[in-house]
This record gives sequence, C-alpha cells and structure tokens, in this order.
Amino acid sequence: MKRLSLVLVWVWLMGVSRVMGHETAVTTISAAQLANAISQAAAGDTIEVTGGVYEGSLVIDKPLTLIGHEWPVIDGGGEGTVVKITAPNTTMQDFIIRDSGHSLDEENSGLAVEADYVTIVGNRFEDTLFGIYLRAADNGIIRNNFISSKRLDMPRRGDGIRVWSSNDVLIEDNQVFQARDVVLWYSARLTVRRNDVQGGRYGLHFMYCDDAHIEQNRLLHNSVGAFLMYSRRLNMEHNTVAYNRGPSGYGIGMKDLDDAIVRENLFLDNRIGAYLDGSPREVDSIGRFEGNVFAYNDIGVEMLPAVRHNQFVQNSFVENEEQMHIAGGGLPGDNSWMVNYWSDYAGFDANGDGQGDIAYKSERLFENLMQREPNLRLFLYSPATNAIDFAARAFPLVKPQPKLVDERPLISPLIPTQAPVLPVGNNRQWFWLAAILLSVVLVWLGLSQQLRQHYTFPQKI
Repeated sequence: MKRLSLVLVWVWLMGVSRVMGHETAVTTISAAQLANAISQAAAGDTIEVTGGVYEGSLVIDKPLTLIGHEWPVIDGGGEGTVVKITAPNTTMQDFIIRDSGHSLDEENSGLAVEADYVTIVGNRFEDTLFGIYLRAADNGIIRNNFISSKRLDMPRRGDGIRVWSSNDVLIEDNQVFQARDVVLWYSARLTVRRNDVQGGRYGLHFMYCDDAHIEQNRLLHNSVGAFLMYSRRLNMEHNTVAYNRGPSGYGIGMKDLDDAIVRENLFLDNRIGAYLDGSPREVDSIGRFEGNVFAYNDIGVEMLPAVRHNQFVQNSFVENEEQMHIAGGGLPGDNSWMVNYWSDYAGFDANGDGQGDIAYKSERLFENLMQREPNLRLFLYSPATNAIDFAARAFPLVKPQPKLVDERPLISPLIPTQAPVLPVGNNRQWFWLAAILLSVVLVWLGLSQQLRQHYTFPQKI
C-alpha cells in the first residue's frame, strides 16, 4: 500500500511537470559552447561545463544552473562586464571569470547580478575591476569565491564585492585580495561571515544597512578593517581585525550607528582599534562593546568628545600605546566603563574576586598633552613621558581630569575563543595572544611581590 502511494505521488508530480510544459534537462558542453547552450536551454535546466574557454561577455536571461568542471574560463577580453545575470533562481558554480573592462564609470564587473535568488558559489575572479556586483538583487548567496582585482592603484580598483539595494543577502567563506573595498549599501538583513578580506582600502564598508550580522571574518592589512555608517542594529561578533594601518588605520570605524553590538572581537596591531564618531546617534540608543580584546594598537579606542551612551563591559585593553583617546581634546562624553581589563592597572585584588579593589583611572598627563598637541606623540617612548607623569603624581595640582574611570577593573584579561586565527604561515596572532598572557603574568607577579612586601592580609579561615 505504501509503495502504491509513492507511485501515485510520482505519477502526479510527473503530470504536474508535463502540465507546466517542461521537464528539466541536464546538458554537458565545453565552455566555448556556452552562449548556444544558454539560448537553447529552457528555464530550470542545468548546464554542466567541462573545461575550455568562452571568449566575450555572457548574459544569462533565464533561470538556469551552470556548473563548471575542470575550471572552465569565461574571458571578457578586457571589455565591459564579463557575465550578467538578469533571471531569478539562477546558480553559477566553479567557473573562472576573468579580464573585465577598466571603466569605473560603467562599473565593469566580473559578474553583475540584477535578479533575486541568485547563487554564486566556488568561482574564481581574476583581473576583474569589480568582482561580484549585486544591484537590486534580494536573497542572493555569495559563497566560497576567490576574488582579486586588477593591478591598479588603490583608488582605480573596483570593489571586490558590492551589494547595492539588495536585502537578505548571505556573503560567506569568500576570499577578497587586493581589491578596493567590500561595499554593502542601502540593504537590510545582510549576513557577512567567515570571509577573508586583505590588502584593500575598506575591508567592509556598511552604509544604510539595518539589522546586519558580521561574524567570524578576518580583516587584515587594509587601510580600515570595517567602517560602519548610518545604520541600526549592526552586530559584529567573533571577528579578527588586525594590522590595518593606512592613513585612517581603524580596526573598526563607527559613524552615526544606533544600537550596535560589538562583541568578542580581536583588534590587534591597528593604528586605532575602534573609532567612534556620533555613535549612537539617537538619544534613546546605545552602543555596546563587550568581551573584545584591544591589544598592541597605537590607540585602543578613540572617540570624539560628543560621543555618549556607549557601554564598555569586560573588554581587555592590553599594551596599547594609549588605551583611550579623546580626539581633538575636550571633556569625555557620558559613556560607561565597567569591569574591563587594563594592562597598565596598578591596583590589587585583596579578596581574590578577580576584580581590582581600587578604580582604574586614565589620567596620564602626557596623554592629556598629546590630545592638545598631537605632534608630541613623537616623544611617546622618551624618558620625558615618564618624567611628566611622575611630576603629575607628585604634584596633583597639574593632574588632568580622568578620561575614564572603571570602578572594578578586571585583574586578568578575557580572550575570545571563537574569533578566527590568522592564515596558515602567519603566526603573529599566536604571538600577540602569548604576549598578552605573558604580560599579565609578569604584572601579576610584580604586584604580588609588592603586596607581600608592604601589606599583610588576614588569613582566610
């Protein structure tokens, strides 16, 4: 009886397929036959392409699945956009797409998508101005592609990935090298995860993108790791953002963001770990930084004086040249600093609860002078800095107002475990993490010895 039911269902499905007028077909060709195969295919067909080279531009104007074997090549010959997809429910997988045109005005691309529900998987984009460009293309998937731009000066390159006015797009497991930016503008509910973006200008550039999730990406050796602007409810979690040292050099830059959450990221060896300008923007909004590591940056966190309503909780600030900086000087805004770790904390933990018994105050006189006169940073490692700070401690009249106060600082750092490691062959991240732990151990041993020499604590019963 069960077998009869299955047969009846199969017969019904076949009847529906015939009524709809088409039974899907699979065609196997070489790359040189692509245009002819597409013109003869019916909507929903699969075209398998085995090796070869197709020369010239290609338009896919009906829903098809194109699957490459042995890396078939579509070569644009240096003219215009190489592949354009204008039909929804199309998949393109395992091709080499190369040699687009050079026109930024025309936005010459390796692959331009102008339809919904398009899947781009496992392709290689070589010598393309823009790599993948989605325009008004909702519910797209961009997965496991390798993208590199043309060998041009940075401003003349196109974006490795550009998503424009396209909602609910998933971008994951891609590698983008030596492109200009990864741009995500005017789009809602984007997910960007496990991507490597290196050697560009903006690793990620969000603008007017609400409800986005940025997870487990590596943003390395760019001018700026991620710049997030004019958006609401962006979540950035478990990313590794390192060695971003261009003219701006932000690990993350935030402008006019509301209700953003930045959690358990590694910000390592950037010029500035996090830069805040007008974030949050609305009076009833907040920004939350929780469980991040800011280590070995020139400046851990920099913000404009008017920035307020940010919460910094359980972050670890380790050996930044300046832990926190107020850009342009002035008094800090109303932000809260709660239970963070500070590598320059000189307090103690007598009761062993993991939190310092006296507050951490960022009130170095030399840092205050640098805010007024940035050129003084040239003397950061000179003996003059210690002399100035010693004088401020000896003569409280010249001590500056604290830039921040953390009433219960952590004694040991918290290291995120889900942020991705650095690429194979680059052990600098392990070096930084080892250095963080070693510095904590040395500081703790020094403090313990001083405490034993000067204090006698009651024994626990």
